[in-house]
Amino acid sequence: MRRVNAVTAMLIVALLLIHVIAGGFQLAGIIGGGSTVMKVLAWVMLALIGVHMLIGVKLTADTLIACKRSGTSYYRENRLFWLRRISGFAVMFFIVLHVLIFLGREEGGVFRLNYFGTVQLLSQLLLVVSLILHIVTNIRPLMLALGSRKYRDFLLDVCVILSVVLILTAAAFIVYYIRWRVV
Repeated sequence: MRRVNAVTAMLIVALLLIHVIAGGFQLAGIIGGGSTVMKVLAWVMLALIGVHMLIGVKLTADTLIACKRSGTSYYRENRLFWLRRISGFAVMFFIVLHVLIFLGREEGGVFRLNYFGTVQLLSQLLLVVSLILHIVTNIRPLMLALGSRKYRDFLLDVCVILSVVLILTAAAFIVYYIRWRVV
């Protein structure tokens, strides 16, 4: 199950990078509106996230059952484990908000986006922060689960690249927010 979760997570990261880069350009006003391909990729990514979430919930439940059986939990020693789980649940919450914010609606044959105010901006910035935290804390176990023996050299590069892309996404959300204020 962990191997399936690792492969699913890699697919999610690949789709996330496509989604983030294309969406960032759209939010910043560099390219036009979304295409059907991008919508399909977003929904596929959401389905994969659902699978990843279900596996994560199952693995977390197994851990809690093992802790209960053993009578010891070692919460302090397992802080990184719990940080991974809590950040994952935070990501899920903010993804729901992200979908609700950018789903939009059709009015008279014209597509309209939902209002993007300060609360929406804050929720999207928190999505970026929780994604950075979740991905960076889970890169090492992901690389190990995929059988990478020389992950140490690759680990820092991946963390830096993903963090930079997600920080640029936060900047795109801010530009989008400013564009809402000006227009």
